[in-house]
Amino acid sequence: MEKYDIVILGGGNAGMGVTVATRTAGLSVAMIEARDLGGTCPNRGCTPKKVLVAAAHALDEIGRAGNHAIEIEPPRLDWRALIEREEDIIADIPSRLSGLMAKRGVDVIHGEAAFMASNAVRVGAREIEARNIVIATGSKPRPLSIPGSEFLTTSDDVLSDPVLPRAVVFIGGGVIAFELGHVYARAGVEVTILEALPQLLRGFDEDAVSQIRAESERLGLRIHTKAWVKKIEKTDGRLRVSFAKDGAECSVNADRAVNCAGRVANVEGLDLGAGVIVHREGRIEIDEHLRSRSNPDIYVCGDAVWSSPQLSPVATYEGGIVGRNIVDGPRHRPDYGHIPAALYSIPAVAAVGLTEAEARERGFIVKVHLNDMQGWLSARTYAEPIAWSKIIVEETTGRILGAHLVGHAGEELIHTFALAMKHGITAPELSEMVCAFPTFTADIRNMM
Repeated sequence: MEKYDIVILGGGNAGMGVTVATRTAGLSVAMIEARDLGGTCPNRGCTPKKVLVAAAHALDEIGRAGNHAIEIEPPRLDWRALIEREEDIIADIPSRLSGLMAKRGVDVIHGEAAFMASNAVRVGAREIEARNIVIATGSKPRPLSIPGSEFLTTSDDVLSDPVLPRAVVFIGGGVIAFELGHVYARAGVEVTILEALPQLLRGFDEDAVSQIRAESERLGLRIHTKAWVKKIEKTDGRLRVSFAKDGAECSVNADRAVNCAGRVANVEGLDLGAGVIVHREGRIEIDEHLRSRSNPDIYVCGDAVWSSPQLSPVATYEGGIVGRNIVDGPRHRPDYGHIPAALYSIPAVAAVGLTEAEARERGFIVKVHLNDMQGWLSARTYAEPIAWSKIIVEETTGRILGAHLVGHAGEELIHTFALAMKHGITAPELSEMVCAFPTFTADIRNMM
Protein backbone atom coordinates (compact mmCIF):
# COMPACT_ATOMS: atom_id res chain seq x y z
CA MET A 1 0.00 0.00 0.00
CA GLU A 2 1.26 3.48 -0.95
CA LYS A 3 1.49 5.98 1.89
CA TYR A 4 1.17 9.78 1.98
CA ASP A 5 0.67 12.35 4.70
CA ILE A 6 -2.38 13.75 2.87
CA VAL A 7 -4.60 12.48 0.10
CA ILE A 8 -6.88 15.05 -1.55
CA LEU A 9 -9.92 13.76 -3.38
CA GLY A 10 -10.54 16.32 -6.08
CA GLY A 11 -8.32 18.63 -8.14
CA GLY A 12 -10.46 21.76 -8.14
CA ASN A 13 -10.15 25.08 -6.29
CA ALA A 14 -10.70 23.54 -2.86
CA GLY A 15 -8.18 20.76 -3.31
CA MET A 16 -5.55 23.12 -4.69
CA GLY A 17 -6.09 25.42 -1.74
CA VAL A 18 -5.15 22.56 0.59
CA THR A 19 -1.76 22.08 -1.07
CA VAL A 20 -0.35 25.52 -0.21
CA ALA A 21 0.22 25.13 3.54
CA THR A 22 0.75 21.36 3.45
CA ARG A 23 3.49 21.40 0.83
CA THR A 24 5.14 24.45 2.44
CA ALA A 25 5.34 22.35 5.60
CA GLY A 26 6.99 19.53 3.64
CA LEU A 27 4.14 17.04 3.94
CA SER A 28 3.70 14.47 1.18
CA VAL A 29 0.52 15.10 -0.80
CA ALA A 30 -1.35 13.09 -3.43
CA MET A 31 -4.24 14.61 -5.38
CA ILE A 32 -6.76 12.32 -7.07
CA GLU A 33 -8.84 13.78 -9.90
CA ALA A 34 -11.19 11.91 -12.21
CA ARG A 35 -11.50 14.66 -14.84
CA ASP A 36 -9.56 17.82 -15.65
CA LEU A 37 -7.44 19.58 -13.05
CA GLY A 38 -9.14 22.78 -11.97
CA GLY A 39 -12.59 21.23 -11.59
CA THR A 40 -15.83 22.88 -12.63
CA CYS A 41 -15.00 26.59 -12.26
CA PRO A 42 -12.24 27.04 -14.87
CA ASN A 43 -13.22 24.17 -17.15
CA ARG A 44 -17.02 23.99 -17.14
CA GLY A 45 -18.27 26.95 -15.10
CA CYS A 46 -17.12 30.42 -14.06
CA THR A 47 -14.32 31.02 -16.55
CA PRO A 48 -15.96 29.85 -19.81
CA LYS A 49 -19.25 31.40 -18.73
CA LYS A 50 -17.57 34.77 -18.24
CA VAL A 51 -16.33 34.65 -21.87
CA LEU A 52 -19.97 34.49 -23.01
CA VAL A 53 -20.94 37.18 -20.50
CA ALA A 54 -18.20 39.44 -21.86
CA ALA A 55 -19.65 39.07 -25.36
CA ALA A 56 -23.11 39.91 -24.03
CA HIS A 57 -21.61 42.97 -22.32
CA ALA A 58 -20.24 44.09 -25.69
CA LEU A 59 -23.67 43.66 -27.27
CA ASP A 60 -25.20 45.66 -24.44
CA GLU A 61 -22.70 48.48 -24.94
CA ILE A 62 -23.39 48.49 -28.68
CA GLY A 63 -27.11 48.59 -27.96
CA ARG A 64 -26.62 51.78 -25.93
CA ALA A 65 -24.33 53.45 -28.46
CA GLY A 66 -27.10 55.77 -29.56
CA ASN A 67 -27.12 57.37 -26.10
CA HIS A 68 -23.55 58.50 -26.79
CA ALA A 69 -24.44 59.99 -30.20
CA ILE A 70 -22.87 57.04 -32.02
CA GLU A 71 -24.62 55.62 -35.07
CA ILE A 72 -23.94 51.94 -35.62
CA GLU A 73 -25.32 49.09 -37.68
CA PRO A 74 -27.09 46.28 -35.82
CA PRO A 75 -24.42 43.79 -34.67
CA ARG A 76 -24.36 40.14 -35.68
CA LEU A 77 -23.15 37.52 -33.21
CA ASP A 78 -21.36 34.46 -34.60
CA TRP A 79 -22.27 32.02 -31.83
CA ARG A 80 -20.14 29.17 -33.14
CA ALA A 81 -17.07 31.43 -33.26
CA LEU A 82 -17.83 32.67 -29.74
CA ILE A 83 -17.92 29.10 -28.41
CA GLU A 84 -14.63 28.40 -30.21
CA ARG A 85 -13.10 31.49 -28.58
CA GLU A 86 -14.30 30.36 -25.16
CA GLU A 87 -12.90 26.86 -25.65
CA ASP A 88 -9.58 28.28 -26.87
CA ILE A 89 -9.27 30.50 -23.78
CA ILE A 90 -9.75 27.60 -21.34
CA ALA A 91 -7.98 24.88 -23.36
CA ASP A 92 -4.63 25.05 -21.58
CA ILE A 93 -5.95 25.48 -18.02
CA PRO A 94 -5.58 21.80 -16.99
CA SER A 95 -2.01 21.60 -18.32
CA ARG A 96 -1.04 24.84 -16.61
CA LEU A 97 -2.48 23.59 -13.31
CA SER A 98 -0.70 20.28 -13.81
CA GLY A 99 2.55 22.22 -14.10
CA LEU A 100 1.68 24.17 -10.94
CA MET A 101 1.06 20.98 -8.98
CA ALA A 102 4.33 19.49 -10.25
CA LYS A 103 6.21 22.63 -9.22
CA ARG A 104 4.54 22.48 -5.82
CA GLY A 105 5.54 18.83 -5.43
CA VAL A 106 2.06 17.32 -5.44
CA ASP A 107 1.61 13.84 -6.96
CA VAL A 108 -1.45 13.94 -9.23
CA ILE A 109 -3.26 10.65 -9.77
CA HIS A 110 -5.98 10.44 -12.42
CA GLY A 111 -8.92 8.18 -11.66
CA GLU A 112 -12.00 7.56 -9.52
CA ALA A 113 -11.34 7.23 -5.78
CA ALA A 114 -13.36 5.31 -3.19
CA PHE A 115 -12.79 4.73 0.51
CA MET A 116 -11.60 1.26 1.47
CA ALA A 117 -10.99 2.14 5.14
CA SER A 118 -11.23 5.19 7.37
CA ASN A 119 -7.73 6.30 6.30
CA ALA A 120 -7.30 4.63 2.91
CA VAL A 121 -8.69 4.88 -0.61
CA ARG A 122 -8.56 2.79 -3.74
CA VAL A 123 -7.94 4.24 -7.23
CA GLY A 124 -8.20 1.50 -9.80
CA ALA A 125 -5.70 -1.13 -8.70
CA ARG A 126 -3.81 1.30 -6.43
CA GLU A 127 -4.35 1.39 -2.67
CA ILE A 128 -3.31 4.57 -0.89
CA GLU A 129 -3.14 5.25 2.84
CA ALA A 130 -2.89 8.69 4.44
CA ARG A 131 -2.87 10.32 7.86
CA ASN A 132 -5.45 12.82 6.59
CA ILE A 133 -7.88 12.54 3.69
CA VAL A 134 -9.55 15.63 2.25
CA ILE A 135 -12.87 15.40 0.42
CA ALA A 136 -12.87 18.19 -2.16
CA THR A 137 -14.83 16.53 -4.95
CA GLY A 138 -16.94 19.52 -5.97
CA SER A 139 -20.54 19.36 -7.13
CA LYS A 140 -22.75 18.30 -10.02
CA PRO A 141 -26.20 19.38 -11.29
CA ARG A 142 -29.06 18.30 -9.04
CA PRO A 143 -30.93 15.46 -10.78
CA LEU A 144 -34.60 16.10 -11.46
CA SER A 145 -37.09 13.24 -11.30
CA ILE A 146 -39.71 14.55 -13.70
CA PRO A 147 -41.06 12.71 -16.75
CA GLY A 148 -38.84 13.55 -19.70
CA SER A 149 -35.83 14.55 -17.59
CA GLU A 150 -33.64 12.69 -20.11
CA PHE A 151 -34.21 15.62 -22.49
CA LEU A 152 -32.65 18.12 -20.06
CA THR A 153 -29.26 19.65 -20.71
CA THR A 154 -26.96 21.36 -18.20
CA SER A 155 -24.86 24.50 -18.11
CA ASP A 156 -21.92 22.30 -19.21
CA ASP A 157 -23.79 21.62 -22.45
CA VAL A 158 -24.66 25.28 -22.99
CA LEU A 159 -20.99 26.25 -22.72
CA SER A 160 -19.96 23.78 -25.39
CA ASP A 161 -22.93 23.91 -27.79
CA PRO A 162 -21.94 25.59 -31.09
CA VAL A 163 -25.58 25.83 -32.24
CA LEU A 164 -27.54 28.84 -31.02
CA PRO A 165 -31.11 27.73 -30.19
CA ARG A 166 -34.18 29.79 -31.01
CA ALA A 167 -35.78 29.30 -27.60
CA VAL A 168 -34.56 28.02 -24.23
CA VAL A 169 -36.34 27.09 -20.99
CA PHE A 170 -34.41 27.20 -17.72
CA ILE A 171 -35.86 24.99 -14.99
CA GLY A 172 -34.90 26.77 -11.81
CA GLY A 173 -34.55 30.50 -11.18
CA GLY A 174 -31.08 30.64 -9.71
CA VAL A 175 -27.78 32.24 -10.66
CA ILE A 176 -27.04 30.05 -13.69
CA ALA A 177 -30.46 30.66 -15.23
CA PHE A 178 -30.13 34.45 -15.00
CA GLU A 179 -26.52 34.59 -16.16
CA LEU A 180 -26.99 32.36 -19.19
CA GLY A 181 -30.48 33.76 -19.74
CA HIS A 182 -29.08 37.28 -20.17
CA VAL A 183 -26.44 35.99 -22.59
CA TYR A 184 -29.05 34.17 -24.65
CA ALA A 185 -31.49 37.10 -24.62
CA ARG A 186 -28.87 39.46 -26.03
CA ALA A 187 -28.13 36.87 -28.71
CA GLY A 188 -31.78 37.03 -29.78
CA VAL A 189 -32.96 33.80 -28.11
CA GLU A 190 -36.40 33.52 -26.50
CA VAL A 191 -35.77 32.79 -22.80
CA THR A 192 -38.18 31.40 -20.22
CA ILE A 193 -37.33 30.82 -16.54
CA LEU A 194 -39.51 28.49 -14.45
CA GLU A 195 -38.98 28.63 -10.67
CA ALA A 196 -40.97 26.44 -8.28
CA LEU A 197 -40.43 28.69 -5.25
CA PRO A 198 -42.08 32.10 -4.70
CA GLN A 199 -38.72 33.94 -4.82
CA LEU A 200 -36.01 33.88 -7.42
CA LEU A 201 -32.29 33.91 -6.62
CA ARG A 202 -32.50 32.59 -3.09
CA GLY A 203 -29.90 34.22 -0.85
CA PHE A 204 -29.98 37.63 -2.52
CA ASP A 205 -31.87 40.57 -1.00
CA GLU A 206 -35.52 40.59 -2.10
CA ASP A 207 -35.42 44.21 -3.28
CA ALA A 208 -32.29 43.55 -5.36
CA VAL A 209 -34.02 40.52 -6.89
CA SER A 210 -37.03 42.65 -7.76
CA GLN A 211 -34.76 45.10 -9.53
CA ILE A 212 -33.01 42.49 -11.69
CA ARG A 213 -36.26 40.68 -12.38
CA ALA A 214 -37.83 43.87 -13.73
CA GLU A 215 -34.77 44.55 -15.89
CA SER A 216 -34.74 40.95 -17.12
CA GLU A 217 -38.39 41.13 -18.13
CA ARG A 218 -37.71 44.43 -19.89
CA LEU A 219 -35.08 42.57 -21.93
CA GLY A 220 -37.71 40.02 -22.90
CA LEU A 221 -37.11 37.14 -20.47
CA ARG A 222 -40.34 35.40 -19.47
CA ILE A 223 -40.15 34.59 -15.76
CA HIS A 224 -42.61 32.45 -13.81
CA THR A 225 -42.41 31.79 -10.05
CA LYS A 226 -44.44 29.12 -8.23
CA ALA A 227 -44.29 27.20 -11.50
CA TRP A 228 -44.09 23.40 -11.04
CA VAL A 229 -42.71 21.55 -14.04
CA LYS A 230 -44.80 18.44 -14.70
CA LYS A 231 -43.18 16.87 -17.76
CA ILE A 232 -40.97 17.42 -20.78
CA GLU A 233 -41.97 15.95 -24.14
CA LYS A 234 -40.31 15.87 -27.53
CA THR A 235 -42.64 16.93 -30.32
CA ASP A 236 -41.72 17.74 -33.93
CA GLY A 237 -38.04 17.98 -33.07
CA ARG A 238 -38.62 20.49 -30.27
CA LEU A 239 -39.34 20.24 -26.55
CA ARG A 240 -42.61 21.04 -24.83
CA VAL A 241 -42.25 21.83 -21.13
CA SER A 242 -45.52 21.54 -19.23
CA PHE A 243 -45.93 23.27 -15.88
CA ALA A 244 -48.60 24.19 -13.36
CA LYS A 245 -49.03 27.78 -12.19
CA ASP A 246 -51.84 29.34 -10.17
CA GLY A 247 -53.95 26.24 -10.63
CA ALA A 248 -53.68 26.33 -14.42
CA GLU A 249 -51.85 23.92 -16.74
CA CYS A 250 -49.38 25.77 -18.98
CA SER A 251 -46.71 24.85 -21.49
CA VAL A 252 -43.86 26.43 -23.41
CA ASN A 253 -42.02 25.17 -26.49
CA ALA A 254 -38.25 25.42 -26.81
CA ASP A 255 -35.20 23.93 -28.48
CA ARG A 256 -33.38 23.42 -25.17
CA ALA A 257 -34.50 22.78 -21.59
CA VAL A 258 -31.69 23.43 -19.11
CA ASN A 259 -31.53 21.98 -15.61
CA CYS A 260 -30.80 24.96 -13.32
CA ALA A 261 -32.23 23.48 -10.13
CA GLY A 262 -28.99 23.86 -8.21
CA ARG A 263 -26.06 21.55 -7.56
CA VAL A 264 -25.35 18.73 -5.13
CA ALA A 265 -22.12 17.38 -3.72
CA ASN A 266 -20.29 15.04 -6.06
CA VAL A 267 -19.66 12.26 -3.53
CA GLU A 268 -21.54 9.41 -5.15
CA GLY A 269 -19.16 6.51 -5.59
CA LEU A 270 -16.82 7.51 -2.75
CA ASP A 271 -18.22 4.77 -0.49
CA LEU A 272 -18.59 7.06 2.49
CA GLY A 273 -19.09 4.13 4.82
CA ALA A 274 -15.65 4.92 6.24
CA GLY A 275 -17.40 6.70 9.08
CA VAL A 276 -18.21 9.90 7.19
CA ILE A 277 -21.70 11.21 7.95
CA VAL A 278 -23.71 12.41 4.98
CA HIS A 279 -25.81 15.37 6.11
CA ARG A 280 -28.08 15.90 3.12
CA GLU A 281 -27.75 15.38 -0.59
CA GLY A 282 -24.24 14.08 -0.01
CA ARG A 283 -23.01 17.22 1.76
CA ILE A 284 -21.03 16.04 4.77
CA GLU A 285 -21.59 17.07 8.37
CA ILE A 286 -18.50 18.78 9.74
CA ASP A 287 -17.27 20.59 12.84
CA GLU A 288 -16.17 24.23 13.04
CA HIS A 289 -12.71 23.28 11.75
CA LEU A 290 -14.06 21.57 8.58
CA ARG A 291 -13.43 18.05 9.92
CA SER A 292 -15.92 15.22 9.55
CA ARG A 293 -17.77 14.90 12.84
CA SER A 294 -17.51 11.12 12.74
CA ASN A 295 -13.88 10.88 11.62
CA PRO A 296 -11.63 13.84 12.55
CA ASP A 297 -8.88 12.58 10.22
CA ILE A 298 -11.13 13.42 7.27
CA TYR A 299 -11.52 17.06 6.24
CA VAL A 300 -14.10 18.50 3.85
CA CYS A 301 -13.92 21.67 1.77
CA GLY A 302 -15.66 23.19 -1.22
CA ASP A 303 -19.07 22.15 -2.49
CA ALA A 304 -19.20 19.03 -0.29
CA VAL A 305 -19.52 21.28 2.79
CA TRP A 306 -23.24 21.31 3.63
CA SER A 307 -23.34 24.69 5.35
CA SER A 308 -21.44 27.09 3.08
CA PRO A 309 -22.14 28.75 -0.31
CA GLN A 310 -21.15 26.76 -3.38
CA LEU A 311 -18.81 29.42 -4.77
CA SER A 312 -15.32 28.89 -6.17
CA PRO A 313 -13.66 31.59 -3.99
CA VAL A 314 -15.26 29.97 -0.94
CA ALA A 315 -13.86 26.60 -2.02
CA THR A 316 -10.34 28.05 -2.32
CA TYR A 317 -10.75 29.78 1.05
CA GLU A 318 -11.92 26.59 2.75
CA GLY A 319 -9.11 24.59 1.15
CA GLY A 320 -6.59 27.02 2.61
CA ILE A 321 -8.13 26.65 6.07
CA VAL A 322 -8.06 22.86 5.82
CA GLY A 323 -4.39 22.96 4.81
CA ARG A 324 -3.50 25.16 7.78
CA ASN A 325 -5.51 22.98 10.18
CA ILE A 326 -3.68 19.87 8.99
CA VAL A 327 -0.33 21.60 9.57
CA ASP A 328 -1.12 23.57 12.75
CA GLY A 329 -3.79 21.38 14.31
CA PRO A 330 -7.52 22.27 14.38
CA ARG A 331 -7.23 25.97 15.19
CA HIS A 332 -8.56 27.81 12.16
CA ARG A 333 -12.25 28.45 11.47
CA PRO A 334 -13.87 29.91 8.36
CA ASP A 335 -15.68 33.24 8.55
CA TYR A 336 -18.14 33.69 5.70
CA GLY A 337 -19.58 37.03 6.83
CA HIS A 338 -17.43 39.22 4.60
CA ILE A 339 -17.24 37.13 1.43
CA PRO A 340 -18.89 38.92 -1.52
CA ALA A 341 -20.95 37.23 -4.22
CA ALA A 342 -21.98 38.38 -7.66
CA LEU A 343 -24.59 37.40 -10.22
CA TYR A 344 -23.12 38.09 -13.66
CA SER A 345 -26.30 39.11 -15.36
CA ILE A 346 -26.13 42.33 -17.37
CA PRO A 347 -26.27 44.47 -15.33
CA ALA A 348 -24.71 42.47 -12.50
CA VAL A 349 -26.08 41.98 -8.99
CA ALA A 350 -23.56 42.00 -6.15
CA ALA A 351 -23.90 41.43 -2.42
CA VAL A 352 -21.94 41.05 0.79
CA GLY A 353 -23.10 40.47 4.35
CA LEU A 354 -26.68 40.33 5.57
CA THR A 355 -29.86 41.01 3.63
CA GLU A 356 -32.27 43.45 5.22
CA ALA A 357 -34.54 40.58 6.27
CA GLU A 358 -31.63 38.69 7.88
CA ALA A 359 -30.45 41.78 9.76
CA ARG A 360 -33.90 42.40 11.23
CA GLU A 361 -34.39 38.71 12.07
CA ARG A 362 -31.15 38.81 14.07
CA GLY A 363 -32.42 41.75 16.10
CA PHE A 364 -30.22 44.51 14.69
CA ILE A 365 -31.57 48.06 14.77
CA VAL A 366 -30.71 49.16 11.27
CA LYS A 367 -30.76 52.16 9.02
CA VAL A 368 -31.38 51.14 5.43
CA HIS A 369 -29.94 53.45 2.76
CA LEU A 370 -31.90 52.79 -0.44
CA ASN A 371 -30.79 54.52 -3.64
CA ASP A 372 -32.15 54.60 -7.17
CA MET A 373 -29.02 55.98 -8.83
CA GLN A 374 -30.30 56.22 -12.38
CA GLY A 375 -30.52 59.98 -12.13
CA TRP A 376 -26.98 60.35 -10.76
CA LEU A 377 -24.42 61.91 -13.08
CA SER A 378 -22.29 58.76 -13.29
CA ALA A 379 -25.24 56.58 -14.26
CA ARG A 380 -26.46 59.13 -16.81
CA THR A 381 -22.95 59.46 -18.26
CA TYR A 382 -22.86 55.74 -19.07
CA ALA A 383 -26.58 55.54 -19.91
CA GLU A 384 -27.11 52.81 -17.33
CA PRO A 385 -30.54 51.20 -17.71
CA ILE A 386 -30.53 50.41 -13.99
CA ALA A 387 -28.36 51.61 -11.10
CA TRP A 388 -29.52 50.73 -7.60
CA SER A 389 -28.08 50.17 -4.14
CA LYS A 390 -29.14 49.18 -0.65
CA ILE A 391 -26.67 49.60 2.22
CA ILE A 392 -27.65 48.24 5.63
CA VAL A 393 -26.00 49.97 8.58
CA GLU A 394 -26.32 49.27 12.31
CA GLU A 395 -27.84 52.46 13.68
CA THR A 396 -26.00 52.58 17.00
CA THR A 397 -22.47 51.84 15.75
CA GLY A 398 -22.43 52.81 12.07
CA ARG A 399 -21.19 49.30 11.27
CA ILE A 400 -21.97 48.13 7.74
CA LEU A 401 -23.98 44.90 7.99
CA GLY A 402 -24.73 44.37 4.31
CA ALA A 403 -24.40 45.93 0.86
CA HIS A 404 -26.47 45.08 -2.21
CA LEU A 405 -25.87 46.59 -5.65
CA VAL A 406 -27.48 46.25 -9.08
CA GLY A 407 -25.58 47.79 -11.98
CA HIS A 408 -23.17 50.71 -11.41
CA ALA A 409 -20.14 48.36 -11.65
CA GLY A 410 -21.46 46.64 -8.54
CA GLU A 411 -19.47 43.46 -9.18
CA GLU A 412 -16.33 45.57 -8.60
CA LEU A 413 -17.61 48.08 -6.01
CA ILE A 414 -18.80 45.31 -3.70
CA HIS A 415 -15.22 44.51 -2.74
CA THR A 416 -14.80 47.96 -1.18
CA PHE A 417 -17.75 47.23 1.10
CA ALA A 418 -16.39 43.74 1.86
CA LEU A 419 -13.00 45.21 2.80
CA ALA A 420 -14.65 47.79 5.05
CA MET A 421 -16.74 45.14 6.79
CA LYS A 422 -13.80 42.79 7.30
CA HIS A 423 -11.66 45.49 8.91
CA GLY A 424 -14.36 47.27 10.90
CA ILE A 425 -14.47 50.45 8.83
CA THR A 426 -17.80 52.11 9.63
CA ALA A 427 -20.16 53.74 7.15
CA PRO A 428 -19.16 57.29 8.24
CA GLU A 429 -15.47 56.37 7.95
CA LEU A 430 -15.95 54.83 4.51
CA SER A 431 -17.80 57.95 3.40
CA GLU A 432 -14.72 60.02 4.24
CA MET A 433 -12.56 58.10 1.76
CA VAL A 434 -11.29 60.35 -1.04
CA CYS A 435 -11.73 58.69 -4.44
CA ALA A 436 -10.69 59.58 -7.95
CA PHE A 437 -13.47 61.51 -9.66
CA PRO A 438 -15.53 60.95 -11.71
CA THR A 439 -15.75 57.21 -10.96
CA PHE A 440 -18.42 54.83 -9.78
CA THR A 441 -16.37 54.33 -6.60
CA ALA A 442 -16.73 58.02 -5.80
CA ASP A 443 -20.48 57.42 -5.50
CA ILE A 444 -20.02 55.13 -2.49
CA ARG A 445 -20.06 58.09 -0.09
CA ASN A 446 -23.48 59.06 -1.42
CA MET A 447 -24.89 55.55 -1.00
CA MET A 448 -24.87 55.76 2.81
